[in-house]
Amino acid sequence: MTAVLVARLDSVGDVLLAGPAIRAVAHGRRSDGAEPNDVVVLCGPQGEPAASLLPGVTEVYSWRCPWIVKPAPPVEQEQLDALRSFITHSRITEAVLLTSFHQSPLPLALLLRLAGVGRITGVSTDYAGSLLDVRLRPGEDLAEDQPEAERALAIASAAGFPLPPGDDGRLRVTGYPDVRELVGEEPYIVVHPGASAPARAWPALHHAAAVELLEGAGHRVVVTGGPGETKLTATVAGPSAVDLGGRTDLKTLAGVLAHAEVLVTGNTGPAHLAAALGTPVACLFSPVVPAIRWAPYGVPLELLGDQAAPCRHTRATECPVPGHPCLASVGPEQLVEAVERLISGVASLSTRRKVRHP
Repeated sequence: MTAVLVARLDSVGDVLLAGPAIRAVAHGRRSDGAEPNDVVVLCGPQGEPAASLLPGVTEVYSWRCPWIVKPAPPVEQEQLDALRSFITHSRITEAVLLTSFHQSPLPLALLLRLAGVGRITGVSTDYAGSLLDVRLRPGEDLAEDQPEAERALAIASAAGFPLPPGDDGRLRVTGYPDVRELVGEEPYIVVHPGASAPARAWPALHHAAAVELLEGAGHRVVVTGGPGETKLTATVAGPSAVDLGGRTDLKTLAGVLAHAEVLVTGNTGPAHLAAALGTPVACLFSPVVPAIRWAPYGVPLELLGDQAAPCRHTRATECPVPGHPCLASVGPEQLVEAVERLISGVASLSTRRKVRHP
């Protein structure tokens, strides 16, 4: 049996958003029309934990891509040879390259072609020559402003892999544990205050104040964060919220989010993980990237933050505007009101054209 490579080389959130496209490839066309395709996901080390949670994945291969990973590793022959050897000695005959609007598939396409991959699909602004068998042109064959999950599905469909009948195209994950020993049995709200870039972070004291207000309104709060965020989670949790800072890997975090009433977070991997679990999200979204592309997909959503702020679409990692007004202007009371709307079912389901902009 042959296999199809699906490449998404960046972070946890990016890989989670590729999930519907991966399912499409897994259950799409086969020359013999029989069993689902074997799907090998090529991802970076940051995205590897997410790939292992996705339905339809047969194998995950992690590779530090010199033009994607930050900080970028040097381009060395040994590193390139490792990928080429893996592809050459695999059953991979076709590749679907999933990229964002600012990324090129051509360097990877060249490596895959040299490794013997016979059919490659990707989106490229630049002329691709013989590197791509199916080339989509941004703005012509592919809409620029659409959710990233739908962009990935469009690439898979162009390769000949539409979603199977009955698949609604939403994000999904599987294989996460039961975490009741961590969070207990009573309903709770999860607050995840960390962010991969300072430009995407709501101030820690705003988070702490919001936790106090939520607890004052009778909600139980669980605060989550990575191993390097334990001081932040302790500050936000205060004396009475459950502090899980540094105690959850991605699978465990999925178990925590699966039973949460709402997740409060920024534009982060956990926001997309919550969406994959069907958990509503109150998202403190910095407009450094477009919400139409990167807001949590397919779940009830409250989008907080000034989406017309001067930092709009700059892709900045450090806030370029003194005072970080796009998010600092959101008060804890506004956040609590958004959470209450989500719990009561007032908030809208996020779609391509409709996200809430309080």
